[in-house]
Amino acid sequence: MCLGIPYEVVEIVDQDSAVLRLGDTVRHTFTGLLEDIRVGDWVLLHAGQAIEKIGAAEAQENLRLIHLYMTGEAAEEQA
Repeated sequence: MCLGIPYEVVEIVDQDSAVLRLGDTVRHTFTGLLEDIRVGDWVLLHAGQAIEKIGAAEAQENLRLIHLYMTGEAAEEQA
């Protein structure tokens, strides 16, 4: 199973790369697998590559679920 983390595109560098941000983390990333990437788009980042473009609502839901998993809050809610 693979896990892609949502990042927002903040700068297009060239045809195959962009600068992405998630919170305080900023990364220069290969985006050559995707077409029509624009500033403000959300992408899934896996193994240093943007692998899929997703909507902002889906990105926020993914981040919420990752946070719940990493903090253990989901387990507390079920107890």
